[in-house]
Amino acid sequence: MEKIPMTPAGYARLDEELKKLKSVERPAIIKAIAEAREHGDLSENAEYHSAREKQSFIEGRIKEIEAILSRADLIDPKKLSGAIKFGATVDLVDEDTDEERTYQIVGEPEADIERGKLNMKSPLARALIGKEVGDSVEVHTPGGGKSYEILAIRYL
Repeated sequence: MEKIPMTPAGYARLDEELKKLKSVERPAIIKAIAEAREHGDLSENAEYHSAREKQSFIEGRIKEIEAILSRADLIDPKKLSGAIKFGATVDLVDEDTDEERTYQIVGEPEADIERGKLNMKSPLARALIGKEVGDSVEVHTPGGGKSYEILAIRYL
């Protein structure tokens, strides 16, 4: 099985979600299914079918998170330094628009572009790996080419 690189913060977030699913969501949906059963004929009971569908989603998500956590390879960015690698927080400036952005390069399960968490397999992250402050990178994305200059690299 392939290891999944993760930051300690990403691992903790997934672990917290797993605990919530098991201790709050799962018991609530079991209760909802029991209440829906009490309403009689299950074949035409929309509440029952909705609750069963939600239960299926919750159980699937629990299995998915457990699989991810069991294969997690924790990498603490605070112990790293130097050129850009997994866990780096990078300040960039778009060379065309002068727009500044900050991203942290993380594993796939914790990637969230809205929160500045960049999947290490994304075109931008792959272009940044190994680069230093002051370097320019050309990124070819489905939306076209972009040029960025690296302003700062931090390992938080």
